[in-house]
Amino acid sequence: MGRAEARKAQQRSARRAPRGRATGKGRAGKRTGIRRFFTWKKILGAFFGIILLGMGALVALYFYVDEPDPNADAIKQSNVYKYADGSIMARDGKMNREIVPLSRVPKDVQTGFIAIENKSFYQDQGVDFLGIGRGLFNTVTGKGKAGGSTITQQYVKNFYLNQDQTATRKLKELVISLKVDQRMEKPDILAGYLNTSYFGRGAYGIQAAAQAYYGVDVDKLTLEQGAYLAAVLQAPSDYDLATAGPNGTRLVKIRFNGVLDNMVEMKALDPEKRKQLQLPMPIKPKAAPGMEGQKGYLKQAADAELRRQTNMTTQELQAGGWEITLNIDPKKQAALEKAVQDELESKLDRKDRPVDASVQAGATSVDPKTGAIVAMYGGTGLSDHWASNALRQDFQPGSTFKPVVLASALENKSTTHDGKPITPNALYDGTSKRPVVGSDTPFAPQNQDNANYGDPLLTVQAATNSSVNSVYAQMIVDVGPPAVKKTALALGMKDRDGWPADKPAMSLGTMSANTLEMAGVYATFDNHGKKVTPTIIKGAKHADRAFKPVESVGGQAITRETADTVTKVLTGVVQDGSGKAVKSSAYEAAGKTGTTESNVAAWFTAYTPELVTVVAMFGEEPGTAKQVTLTGTAGGGRAGGSSFPAEIWKAYTLAALKGVDTAEFDLSEAKMGASQAPSRSSSPSSSSSSSAGTPSAPVSPSKTVDPTKSADPTKGTPSAPVSPSKTVDPTKSADPTKSPPITIP
Repeated sequence: MGRAEARKAQQRSARRAPRGRATGKGRAGKRTGIRRFFTWKKILGAFFGIILLGMGALVALYFYVDEPDPNADAIKQSNVYKYADGSIMARDGKMNREIVPLSRVPKDVQTGFIAIENKSFYQDQGVDFLGIGRGLFNTVTGKGKAGGSTITQQYVKNFYLNQDQTATRKLKELVISLKVDQRMEKPDILAGYLNTSYFGRGAYGIQAAAQAYYGVDVDKLTLEQGAYLAAVLQAPSDYDLATAGPNGTRLVKIRFNGVLDNMVEMKALDPEKRKQLQLPMPIKPKAAPGMEGQKGYLKQAADAELRRQTNMTTQELQAGGWEITLNIDPKKQAALEKAVQDELESKLDRKDRPVDASVQAGATSVDPKTGAIVAMYGGTGLSDHWASNALRQDFQPGSTFKPVVLASALENKSTTHDGKPITPNALYDGTSKRPVVGSDTPFAPQNQDNANYGDPLLTVQAATNSSVNSVYAQMIVDVGPPAVKKTALALGMKDRDGWPADKPAMSLGTMSANTLEMAGVYATFDNHGKKVTPTIIKGAKHADRAFKPVESVGGQAITRETADTVTKVLTGVVQDGSGKAVKSSAYEAAGKTGTTESNVAAWFTAYTPELVTVVAMFGEEPGTAKQVTLTGTAGGGRAGGSSFPAEIWKAYTLAALKGVDTAEFDLSEAKMGASQAPSRSSSPSSSSSSSAGTPSAPVSPSKTVDPTKSADPTKGTPSAPVSPSKTVDPTKSADPTKSPPITIP
């Protein structure tokens, strides 16, 4: 046998030989292990089998699911709103909708909706299978609501189905959309979509929306106005420029530009003309009949809470059928409205004094034992100001946040920079503009009017009474800003954008908040540290839906010792500090003033054992969201927390508690701490200011003042000079809630 023949024989033998483990087969050439079950043929077969099963199921559904009867206006009911005593507050009115033919909608406005919602509308079969697949996957995996709907699908959802974001409802929507697309002409589908969509402001359909947002009939809409309505449709409550916050404003502008850019892409808008188009501001919203005064604001608050508790959309809620009982006490509500009118509105000249025209007021009053919101003030009325000032989140709480810093220090058993425990009797340097020690972020805040407090030391109690910025800036560094933020969230504040957890400026209340959540924080102090979540809904009933009320009072957010100690300190603020304006023999109160930078907001947050009330004023330029100063309100000077807000608080509280056998705070567990002696060699967090680069003694002892006469830093320079001979060492103050006289330069 030659060499060539030998090689061929070897190759034939090798091909016949078993491959063993190298090929994943056993002796007999069979696959072993898991590979016996998974081969490319089996995988492909299973894949195509699933596809065929899905197609078969879709075909079966197509014949099984019929077009249901429309969820027509005939089945729409009213929602009824009642006060806590059962008396009726308001009813929802008739649905605000006027059906218009597509011929009345300007062609470019029609195209704007198609451009942003469904560019392939005139070419598709009523569904977007890729979009539906993504939406179903997101729903099943919990990654968000189902999306990818075409205009036809949205029309079907509005006209035949409901707003539930479930896989079952999505499948029905898909099948019905295929049938509707076969039965109806595209212009009829578009008309149905535009007439059934909810645009916000209580407006169903594009005609009602044109009236609500621009005060014109639909045939008078400009392209820019139509583009805005197409943009706002995605999230009406967030994208309404009359009420939108910074993020909502940013997002609706992006979507508005998307409408126009997509029209250019579709060659439906000239690029040069597109450059000239600007977002048109809508008109101010108007209150629906029966929603004048505070009723509209109370309904807003109740609706928002109901939607949160039931995961309903606005459209589902407005389908009606709810009987909603609020916690609002009609007598306390009337007392709050009267207090605002008497102590603020009657003193304003909104027509002829520009500063007064910018003043907005909001308030929330809560029963600390139950968490019930018993009164709320949202503004002068929906027609004047659509968004409730009680719920707005675009202003800072200022120094009303300082008790949270103190609570965190007590809760965490924090120490000053030289190792001494932080208590109401702890000593801090009150020198204005003193750089904080121990922070990676440099910070040297100025006290109000650049006043120095102490000699140079003063107690935490005295610093709280006089709202000394430099003391609390150092305290938050000693505690740790992240720890303080953790305490704030535990007390009920919300973690919104723009709240850095590592900046000492947080001590001055530089995050955003509203009167509702600050009422919850202070109610938790009042309730001995048990978490209070204010709720406006007492109960709600519906034939087809369940409502689970908010758990208003929960477990311990902070210890009773911490809460009672904070309350004890805040009683000192009312007795001898910046809250002295509300002092009364009719009740015992604890509270804190707050005034933000540039005096754009002023707060008074205080409580008795029976009632927690937060009153705030905001400076808002009419017609815009621009924050402006309150200085000059009612022809006066700086409008701080101890001015109008405190006066409203006192007038309301006296009226609300009239005839009530008021109690005193039970503060048996409050711990004020031992008096501390100055440590001149220690760091400036609790010693002389010399180690911070400032003099260790007051520059001008002749300017000794009593902080009880200048307690609110919003009131300017201390106004009651006292003889230097009466200066008292704060370490020897008999009652830590009493502010000792302080020497300042």
